[in-house]
Amino acid sequence: MTMTDWVGTIAATLTTVAFAPQALMTLKTRNVEGISLSMYSIFSAGVFFWLLFGVLIKSWPMIIANTVTLVLAMTILTLKLKYRSGLRSREATG
Repeated sequence: MTMTDWVGTIAATLTTVAFAPQALMTLKTRNVEGISLSMYSIFSAGVFFWLLFGVLIKSWPMIIANTVTLVLAMTILTLKLKYRSGLRSREATG
């Protein structure tokens, strides 16, 4: 591996792992109040294009990191969409 590959792998690992605590906490608590729907929507689209870019240039660190990040971000986004309607229905009845 070249120095460039090492730097890219370390950067990709750190930025990917950074999403794991948020995804795990959201799965555990189902609390999505502090999560921005527009931010995660735009972010997920951006990660998808970084993944596509990684595929086009055949960069495995980019492909792996962006695949994992996209799964984590989409998990959070899906939970946001799923649980925000539950909050509205509880507020209407309570």
